[in-house]
Amino acid sequence: PFAPPDDPVSAARCESIRSNGGDPFMSFTLPEAVISLKQGAGRLIRSEKDRGMFMLCDTRTWEKRYGREVVMKSLPGFYRTRRADIALRFFADEQGFKELLYE
Repeated sequence: PFAPPDDPVSAARCESIRSNGGDPFMSFTLPEAVISLKQGAGRLIRSEKDRGMFMLCDTRTWEKRYGREVVMKSLPGFYRTRRADIALRFFADEQGFKELLYE
C-alpha cells in the first residue's frame, strides 16, 4: 500500500514535510498506507453472510513497531492468525473453523 518512492507527488510531499522538520514516513507515508489497507479490508466483507480472508504478508506488520502499533490497530477486528493450517481450515471447513475459534 506504500506509494512508489519515485512518485513525484509523494516525493514532493515528503520533501515538504522534511524541510519543515517533520517525519514524512510517520506523518504522510504510513497514514496513506493505512487508509489503503482499511479500504481494502472494508471491501472484503459486505454482509454477515460474506466470507473471505484478508492476507497481509508483509512481515513489517509484526516486526516493526509502527506495524504493530499503527497498522494492525487500524484494521477491523477480524480473527487473526499467522498459522497457515488455520487459514486453510477456514476455507476447507466453515463449521470446523468456527469450532476452532471458540475452543
